[in-house]
Amino acid sequence: MEENTFDAIVVGSGISGGWAAMELCRKGLKTIVLERGRQVKHIVDYKTANLEPWQLPNAGRVPLKEKEEHYKVQSRAGYTVHEARKHFFVKDSEHPYTEINRFDWMRGYHEGGRSLMWGRQVYRWSDLDFEANAKEGIGVDWPIRYKDIAPWYSYVEKFIGISGEKLGLPHLPDGEFMPPMELNCVEKHLRESIDENFEDRVLTVGRIAHLTGELEHDLTPHRGKCQYRNRCMRGCPFGAYFSSNSSTLHVAKETGNMTLRPHSIVHSVIYDEATGKASGVKVIDSETKEMVEFKAKIIFLNASTIGSTSILLNSTSDRFPNGMGNDSGELGHNMMDHHFHVGAHGSRDDFKDQYFYGRRPNGIYIPRFRNLNGQKKRDYIRGFGYQGGASRAGTSRGAGMEGLGKDFKDGLTQPGDWSFNLLG
Repeated sequence: MEENTFDAIVVGSGISGGWAAMELCRKGLKTIVLERGRQVKHIVDYKTANLEPWQLPNAGRVPLKEKEEHYKVQSRAGYTVHEARKHFFVKDSEHPYTEINRFDWMRGYHEGGRSLMWGRQVYRWSDLDFEANAKEGIGVDWPIRYKDIAPWYSYVEKFIGISGEKLGLPHLPDGEFMPPMELNCVEKHLRESIDENFEDRVLTVGRIAHLTGELEHDLTPHRGKCQYRNRCMRGCPFGAYFSSNSSTLHVAKETGNMTLRPHSIVHSVIYDEATGKASGVKVIDSETKEMVEFKAKIIFLNASTIGSTSILLNSTSDRFPNGMGNDSGELGHNMMDHHFHVGAHGSRDDFKDQYFYGRRPNGIYIPRFRNLNGQKKRDYIRGFGYQGGASRAGTSRGAGMEGLGKDFKDGLTQPGDWSFNLLG
């Protein structure tokens, strides 16, 4: 038990777990990070990061039979299951779950978790968000306001590196930004059109955790500027976007205070009836199936919303017969899925003399403009933002066109029409 006792236990090595490990280790605490999946070493284990479509089976497309059998849920989003990145998403055949109503649970069980596959869009909340419950009489009031968390937003942003444009909007506070990525010609056109026709809305480029400049705190070779390859979900060998693997876990490891244990599925938190405190965790080793216990005075659950909740529900005792912290019976209830594919699509037949350079791993953002400043313009009480962007059709458009022969193929060597997507 002595060698299984630490100052702190961190469950999960994703975005929040990696950050927790770094903070604890830098403050001198001997910390064990428990990751349920395999180890993924930065650069070394990004096996497909530099492969071209012709170097992948079926140019990257996963056969329909394999999708249906192993990735039915993971493929619903439309972008996750690809030969270049499917190894970072779980097989639904191995990790099924019961659905009463449809719920898309995207998971990656490996070191770094979803920090390797996340969308990287980062926006500050404002007092419009923190005060909403109190003003509307809904749910529980937040115990903090924007002024309390603003310095911590800055603390995080300076470390991870955010590219974005300052707008001066009170409901979308500006942050510590590196230079913004560039809008393409159709996005600029829409921005100008919105400025001319609306007083209450604006289009900007996404605020994204990608380096477009130098990080003051990090002069190591682990992170460099974005190369505009848009292969982010394969793992970035340049460390251009923020992930645990390229950043926080590396910093934690360098302190000499971190022990990372992969293949460690945390089953439950151990409750000490005598002290009235949590004292450790029970772990199932996924390779040996052995149950192991680890002890610590600090236990940090960072196993994602559903994973952490599952651990707490498993953590039963005389004090917590229905799961730790579940006196209300609400643990595991009241979750909301992420809206996706709700919006609009349009196409244009102009701007044919213009194109864009590189593959920008980012889109546009239109901040919330409904029900601001006490104005209630719709039969709902809050609002929404839009993401999306403009692009030009490439050679792949030929798959949905009628045609044959030399003239047809030659026509596909020229870009097609511009189109624009807006998603709520």
